[in-house]
Amino acid sequence: MALDLDAEQLDRYSRHVIMEEVGPAGQGRFLDASVLVVGAGGLGSPVLQYLAAAGVGTIGIADHDVVERSNLHRQTIHGDADVGRSKVASAAEFVAERNPDVDVQRHETEVDRENAASLVAAYDVVVDGSDNFPTRFLLNDACVLAGVPLSNGAVFRFEGQVATFLADDGGPCYRCLFPEAPPAGTVPNCADVGVLGVLPGTVGSIQATETLKLLLGAGDLLDDRMLYYDALATSFEEVPIVRSPECPVCGDDGIESLAAVEYSGTCAVEAD
Repeated sequence: MALDLDAEQLDRYSRHVIMEEVGPAGQGRFLDASVLVVGAGGLGSPVLQYLAAAGVGTIGIADHDVVERSNLHRQTIHGDADVGRSKVASAAEFVAERNPDVDVQRHETEVDRENAASLVAAYDVVVDGSDNFPTRFLLNDACVLAGVPLSNGAVFRFEGQVATFLADDGGPCYRCLFPEAPPAGTVPNCADVGVLGVLPGTVGSIQATETLKLLLGAGDLLDDRMLYYDALATSFEEVPIVRSPECPVCGDDGIESLAAVEYSGTCAVEAD
């Protein structure tokens, strides 16, 4: 554990170090930790900002997309000069400028069934900032199989939701709440119906908070409940999540590999 902070680090992280819940040992955990952020967009922007600022030592960024001008009202780590550039390249530069202590791992690829297991297994925590159901289900399944904690977030117009799944503690996973994705075309995406620009900032900040708490082993996580945020009403509600023995992934007869799932359509687990 990196307890020997140098003078510059003591200055940079001084407001962490003086906190009883963090201290030098907790800051050492941050510096020794590795987090994979999937999606360098609306949710990924605040997650990357705050994990980098907190001194998470290794941050992986996975995305296969490029920056578009229509992204800029919510994807705050990118600017006009980045339009047309790889989101991973733009985000990696932002993180590097934000904190030289952070080792940025670039994954300029679509996360799919072929690479998800190896990507997830290389990190301590995975943060899902994706914008589609196949990736959400894929990351959930890969994290369950690898025993890697997952922070899940999603946004839609004025609404957002966040949950944390610990994978290896006997608790629920994302599929305990949503066993399958809705049929393609039944749920519109942000490109069709829009999203309030500030909304991903709120949801992503909660995901970053959950990640840092998880690394510290402090506080109560959203590991048995989903937090629902209504920006129009400025209200939060909690939806309890319990492990389902019939869950197709973490249940008593759950899958043993990602090969059992076709990650398109409803992402349904194939029957034996």
